[in-house]
Amino acid sequence: MFEAAELGRKVTREEFDAIAPQLRTELLEVQRRLREADFPVIIVFGGVDGAGKNETANLLNEWMDPRWTVTRAYSRPSDEESDRPPFWRFWRDLPSKGKIGMFLSSWYHAPLLDRVHGQISVAEMDERLIRINHFEKALADDGALVIKFWMHLSKKAQKKRLKKLEDDPLTAWQVTPVDWEHWKMYDKFVGAAERLIMQTSKGHALWHIVEGADARYRYSVVLNTLKDAITAHLDRREAQKKVAAELKKPKTAKKPAPEILTKQPSILSSLDMTQNLDGDDYNQKLQEQRARLSTLHRRAKDKGVSTVLVFEGWDAAGKGGTIRRLTNALNARDYQVIPIAAPTEEERAQHYLWRFWRHLSRAGRVTIFDRSWYGRVLVERVEGFCTDDAWQRAYGEINDFEEQIVEAGHVLCKFWLHITPEEQLARFNQRSEIEYKQWKLTDEDWRNREKWGAYETAVNHMVEQTSTQIAPWTLVEANSKTWARVKVLRTVCDALEAGLKKSK
Repeated sequence: MFEAAELGRKVTREEFDAIAPQLRTELLEVQRRLREADFPVIIVFGGVDGAGKNETANLLNEWMDPRWTVTRAYSRPSDEESDRPPFWRFWRDLPSKGKIGMFLSSWYHAPLLDRVHGQISVAEMDERLIRINHFEKALADDGALVIKFWMHLSKKAQKKRLKKLEDDPLTAWQVTPVDWEHWKMYDKFVGAAERLIMQTSKGHALWHIVEGADARYRYSVVLNTLKDAITAHLDRREAQKKVAAELKKPKTAKKPAPEILTKQPSILSSLDMTQNLDGDDYNQKLQEQRARLSTLHRRAKDKGVSTVLVFEGWDAAGKGGTIRRLTNALNARDYQVIPIAAPTEEERAQHYLWRFWRHLSRAGRVTIFDRSWYGRVLVERVEGFCTDDAWQRAYGEINDFEEQIVEAGHVLCKFWLHITPEEQLARFNQRSEIEYKQWKLTDEDWRNREKWGAYETAVNHMVEQTSTQIAPWTLVEANSKTWARVKVLRTVCDALEAGLKKSK
């Protein structure tokens, strides 16, 4: 693989100076077009030490408008980062739409080093590369342009490069003992890098191998590749928009196909909605579970075990009341309730999962989502706020997200609070009559009620596709608020107990 990048290619100063002004102008024009686009550009720089990754990133920052670029490099995770899933820090730093993000020592750095130093097996490295593929695929499917450059040097050229830097007082600081240790392990690095590139060079995120010995040649390849890739992606996205606009034009209505399975029982229709708890029994069980939760959370805080709770359900199903009964058992310093509404301008400029990643708490805390990332496969699906492709691929993206949460040692519980249409209507009418509850009832609630069938279909699909072994859904019969509250509290306590046993 790397033999083709060891041909000693060079670009003379005269040749580079001849193309530089035009190339720089074209890159600035591409960046101007990108500012108005609906996608970000993500550039990953990898490669051997001394091959020019930093210098190339610096040149890009010099040539382009720095207001619309961000550069990130990573070392060992900080305490704040270690408290969260490994990809949290990468999601947090992603560029918004219209911007360029350059990543050095990126998500590839740890798997490569761990394999070279023998800390993980080939199979374990492959598993981590699969996670990277999922990450980059999710970004690309959302429209992002992912470009990856691997800067290569032969062992002889790397030694020469490191010596040259070391001998110059102005650049000696760039060479560390670690660089020379890595040089001694050159063959191991090349072997691991070849596997890394083969496993992660995909159509949506190709690796470009660049010979790094000659700086001007390296710059020419990277800058031209970048310019051409962004231009092609801009043109492609504009063409896709035109096709989408054509598809939205009204067409002659077709007679709908007969729904053969309409009478089949669904997941929600199989619930026993008569479940109930009476006053004294409810109060006793509520206090028992609150005391249990308080004790378990103090243990979880001491062990650094975080908890993530997801609440979804019908309008007026009692999510807010249930959350309040739960948080009353916790110290206000230890939990955060995240109410999810329509995304802000800042959030719309990112992948839809970005705003949920950023809210994941540090170790030992509780994060409660009042509505969540499932909006993509519920309200956005039913209301047509995203394409069919977008909500259909979201099932896999969500499963991967939740898998990372659980793998990081967090306790994850997901609740769907279910009520019947008749119970919802009764609660709506009650809200309209009680002055301090009237604010809860909106025109949108009534509109959503008219689409009950479509939402019920979406909920059933959601549960079928995302109730996994490590992140199952708990369906809560919520016609009785007392039953629902106790069931939720008991489920959280059971999950915390299981999570604490695993953390030993």
